[in-house]
Amino acid sequence: MTTPIPPVSLDPENWEDFRASAHAMLEAALDRLEGAGQGRVWTPLPEDQKTAFQAPLPRTGHGNDAVQDQITALLPHGVGNTHPRFFGWVHGAGTPSNMIAEIAAAAMNANLGGRDHGAIYVERQVVDWCREMFGFPETASGLVVSGTSIATVIALKAARDRALGFATRTAGLNGARLVGYTSDQTHSCVARAFDILGLGSDALRKIPTDAEFRIDLAALRAAIARDQAAGLTPFALIGTAGAVNVGSIDDLDTMADIARDTGMWFHVDGAFGATAMLSTTRRPLLRGLERADSLAFDFHKWMQVNYDAGFVLIRSEEDHRSAFSERPDYLVATSRGLSAANPWPTEYGPELSRGFRALKIWAQIAEHGTEKLGRVVDQNCAQAAYLGDKARASTATELMAPVALNICCFRALRAGLTEAQLDSLNTEIVLRLQESGIAAPSTTKLYGKTAIRVNITNHRTRMEDIDILFEAVARLADEVARDLAV
Repeated sequence: MTTPIPPVSLDPENWEDFRASAHAMLEAALDRLEGAGQGRVWTPLPEDQKTAFQAPLPRTGHGNDAVQDQITALLPHGVGNTHPRFFGWVHGAGTPSNMIAEIAAAAMNANLGGRDHGAIYVERQVVDWCREMFGFPETASGLVVSGTSIATVIALKAARDRALGFATRTAGLNGARLVGYTSDQTHSCVARAFDILGLGSDALRKIPTDAEFRIDLAALRAAIARDQAAGLTPFALIGTAGAVNVGSIDDLDTMADIARDTGMWFHVDGAFGATAMLSTTRRPLLRGLERADSLAFDFHKWMQVNYDAGFVLIRSEEDHRSAFSERPDYLVATSRGLSAANPWPTEYGPELSRGFRALKIWAQIAEHGTEKLGRVVDQNCAQAAYLGDKARASTATELMAPVALNICCFRALRAGLTEAQLDSLNTEIVLRLQESGIAAPSTTKLYGKTAIRVNITNHRTRMEDIDILFEAVARLADEVARDLAV
């Protein structure tokens, strides 16, 4: 006779106590966001808390109260992107109301791989809205993903499979010599996608850029001609809408012409810049994007959706689904019941298990509307231009690149310093800004010189935050220059 096993549940033993604990956590989270503009931008995690996250594997649980205390103590120690002076990388700031969508999504605990349930229809609404936002046809397909990196892999796999025939999925590359093209300012995720797809990152030709950091179209045409003469097969052209270093936008319309004339798939890396389509003033810069075969972008950047939330949009639903669809017996489609609502999202990407990211995306757009989100884009671009004007007007700073969108790259200058010392000066300024908690810009290299890179992708940033940053750079430049002179 089988010995009965006592039932085990992971639900709270006392729901009232749990409710009180959950409400306390919500209040702590709201307090954190309400005060997002106060205090330090970045506060490193204290050593004792680092040690607390190096504990042995718990064999018996610590209980809800202890866990909630540890989570609450973690709240002040994020990367800092909720603060209005987080300028280092292209991180959106998130919104308080997005937390509510996350709570609801967690309560539903939906798997968005497929099946007929409410969450599927929310994601389909997001796909429809993305088609409309970017001028893609109604027959285009899309998928919510973690970010532009995986979106790029999905798009370029569809491009690869179309170029070689979809039998590639089972037969492999069979020695095919495919090559693709992008600018030397494009995000590294494109080269990584070539690696992941078995093409090799050397198959991606990185074309030089012009004085405005846009792809050199003459150099692009010459590279394509050389590869064709060598018996290689150009299959993908990747345009950049918002280069990671300076925010520049390629001539997408002309690139679309080149892709059409050479039979290449035209992909646009629009990680943050693509959502400038929501801005009435910046939209003309993206002319040609609507002609792309695929687009990868992030909602968690300029659209301020809480991490993580990316998207891939593909013009040909047939090519998209042909590159990924796989329905084994246990996932057979039906016209009724839970296995209805076909085709399923898993047929458009590599994941079967997928979280309900679409709800927070839908909630952000539904609550604020694209016009308001577009005004955030305008606001950030104006702030970057303002900083660029300050850097250009001062004899103590040098503007290192044109301000195309929301990124301003400049450096501090001090008389008597060599180029190597100026690099050290600007690197140290950024480190001291971060460590002091005043602001969090980053550095990059332009023309071989170290620049202070200020990205503004934050609805909380105000002009006075730009003034605080610029004044701090001037003060720290004097301090660091004295140290270098010793």
